[in-house]
Amino acid sequence: MKYYIEVLKKYATFTGRSRRSEYWYFVLFNFLFSLAAGLMDNVIGTDFTFETAYGPQSLFYGSIYIVYALAVFIPSLAVLVRRLHDVGKSGWFILISFIPFIGAIWLLVLLFTDSQVGPNKWGPNPKGIGNPDDVDNIGNHLVQ
Repeated sequence: MKYYIEVLKKYATFTGRSRRSEYWYFVLFNFLFSLAAGLMDNVIGTDFTFETAYGPQSLFYGSIYIVYALAVFIPSLAVLVRRLHDVGKSGWFILISFIPFIGAIWLLVLLFTDSQVGPNKWGPNPKGIGNPDDVDNIGNHLVQ
């Protein structure tokens, strides 16, 4: 939960790096809150219903879900960009997902990839591994 709140505090921060745990915990809690918003829409009756040839059809989501989704859209995009920075890729790499099949798989692999050791052009390693302050006098990285 702390990572979810941390991402919301960095609402539109597209600079820097985010660890895997920060990204994936945000995704987990975002999924759970989205599910809760959809359930609340169904319980309260604010879900979207439309007529079809087979009778009325109801979508799982409604007004509450839409408001929640709009509220977390920018933070979701920002943490995704910071996660790509952490593996050494530009935030524009999000567009790779538009390549059918391969693009989405490639992006998913990048999101599961461990942090790039040491600082890169987007900042120091958020784990602190490989940063200049973490090197002993022989030049070996300290084990944490």
